[in-house]
Amino acid sequence: MSNQTNMEETEEVIDEKEDSERGKDEVESERIAPWNTQITVRGLIVSLVIGIIYSVIVLKLNLTTGLVPNLNVSAALLAFVFIRGWTKILHKAGIVTKPFTRQENTVIQTCAVACYSISYGGGFGSYLLGLNKDIYEQAGVETPGNTGTITEPGIGWMTGFLFVTCFVGLLALVPLRKIMIIDYKLSYPSGTATAVLINGFHTPKGDKTARKQVHGFMKFFSISFIWAFFQWFYSGGEACGFVQFPTFGLKAWRNSFYFDYSMTYVGAGMICSHTVNLSLLLGAVISWGIMWPQIGGLKGDWYSAALKPSSMKSLNGYKVFVSIALILGDGLYNFFKILYFTACNISAAAKNGNRTFSEKHDQAPDDLRRNEVFRRETIPIWVACLGYAAFSIVSIIAIPLMFPELKWYFVVVAYILAPSLSFCNAYGAGLTDMNMAYNYGKVALFVLAAMSGKNDGVVAGLVGCGLMKSMVSISSDLMQDFKTGYLTLTSPRSMLVSQAIGTAVGCVVAPLTFFLFYKAFDVGNPDGQYKAPYAIIYRNMAILGVEGFSALPQHCLQLCGGFFGFAVAANLLRDLTPKRIGKWIPLPMAMAVPFLVGAYFAIDMCVGSLIVFVWHKLNTTKAGLMIPAVASGLICGDGLWILPSSILALLKIRPPICMNFQPTK
Repeated sequence: MSNQTNMEETEEVIDEKEDSERGKDEVESERIAPWNTQITVRGLIVSLVIGIIYSVIVLKLNLTTGLVPNLNVSAALLAFVFIRGWTKILHKAGIVTKPFTRQENTVIQTCAVACYSISYGGGFGSYLLGLNKDIYEQAGVETPGNTGTITEPGIGWMTGFLFVTCFVGLLALVPLRKIMIIDYKLSYPSGTATAVLINGFHTPKGDKTARKQVHGFMKFFSISFIWAFFQWFYSGGEACGFVQFPTFGLKAWRNSFYFDYSMTYVGAGMICSHTVNLSLLLGAVISWGIMWPQIGGLKGDWYSAALKPSSMKSLNGYKVFVSIALILGDGLYNFFKILYFTACNISAAAKNGNRTFSEKHDQAPDDLRRNEVFRRETIPIWVACLGYAAFSIVSIIAIPLMFPELKWYFVVVAYILAPSLSFCNAYGAGLTDMNMAYNYGKVALFVLAAMSGKNDGVVAGLVGCGLMKSMVSISSDLMQDFKTGYLTLTSPRSMLVSQAIGTAVGCVVAPLTFFLFYKAFDVGNPDGQYKAPYAIIYRNMAILGVEGFSALPQHCLQLCGGFFGFAVAANLLRDLTPKRIGKWIPLPMAMAVPFLVGAYFAIDMCVGSLIVFVWHKLNTTKAGLMIPAVASGLICGDGLWILPSSILALLKIRPPICMNFQPTK
């Protein structure tokens, strides 16, 4: 049996080598279709379907934990699944279809990712939701700096805000695309991984591999959807159903330590690294296992027993501000680290001469072909500059009309600084795969909150955070997509157009999807399923920017200082120690999430990590092939059930059974 297995593995290695050589030949000989034919009607339809499905999934993750894994590879797989299924059905009906190429696959993936990225980056679980009444009250009506206009979520103004902020970033770095991709040869790991997957699909070996992945995806998609449907029948009340199953006992359950049978988080845990999942668990143990029970016992000493649980001067304040300290410590460290590496790399490139990066005699034939395709279909600089100026003018006029607290001259300064900040972020992402847009947004939040004064500071900070984050993030995402397009011989024009189409669709789909949650569920309730933890975090960051340390509850400053220092020290150790040691040092950003949300989802994600670990021990080759497909199936099946469950909630159709647990008397 072992000899047969070894022979099969040897044959697979030989096949992979032959396929690799065949792939190189295809790159050299492949005839590339014109850019406008790479964008197809069927591709746009599939992009829309994937974008809507993933918008629902991403919003669920965003409104429950705020932690969203990278789903680019999963989107590329789904694009392949849908189009191959589409063409097979038509072929059986005797209808001849256009061949499905890697370029079309890339365009679909780009459009779909641009669409659902708005659901995560649009602020529905953070800065925009932080403007509403519920989050205002949670931050403490008595808090002096908690002022400004209360803006309830609305489809109209949210859609308008997204349109005027998201499109500027698309054009900020277009003139620099050749420098970033060809001259500097930045790796953009996520973009490269997506390209490798797409290129692999469109080879004879890749087609065989894809069929296995499609089968695995459909199998676990069905299991996840049916399981979510089954669970719904038992969730007819508060704290009911499998999501409240006291896995480790009732005392642990009261401190949020339980497995809630959520296939979404198990799938997310399979995608995220072991370090991320173990960091989540460590943060859960430190906070809900040790700190919060201890500080809760000091009620009446550290804070008044008469305060509401949601008050920022009670236990809730410690949860929020310690989370902020960890997030800021980790974010600022990585922010300055990436700026340093960016400056060093740019300086080295300037000394060596940029032209040496792209000299022909240093490059393989397939790289020369990619360079030629990437350079051939230019995007005129005047179009990019004129478009950037036009979108900027619209934003400078529209945003102060929507939010008078953010003065027009602050918006002007933001758009003047945006190209240089976008370049720094995109360059850093190319080196490290870390999109630091939220940290640029946090810097803008604190600066604008402090400069705008007590009356306008909170709203100006939150809106300014969204403005800066959108510009910087979308520029970096587009450069990741350009890298994918470069490696799959996809036209830069088709990539830019597909990104623009996906962004436009996302600006409409994301608010509609958010309102599906907002009307059907109790979004923002700190004791509910959809806590939206980052909304209260961002509002309190703005209050901190206005009020300074006076906004902190008693003894909270010392705790915040300790955890801020821990975040910096952990990152330093991670960078300075050998890799075999550094990989076990926890990630402060991941640790911060359960401090506020609870421990349950960290346990779910560690179950996903355990599945990956065991699978690799049993069969590494099969695990590497099937884990992305299985994880995607689990996430999509559970996520798709949200649509019918939301519709049932809107129709006031409640589950028939409430399953809960009580101690014996």
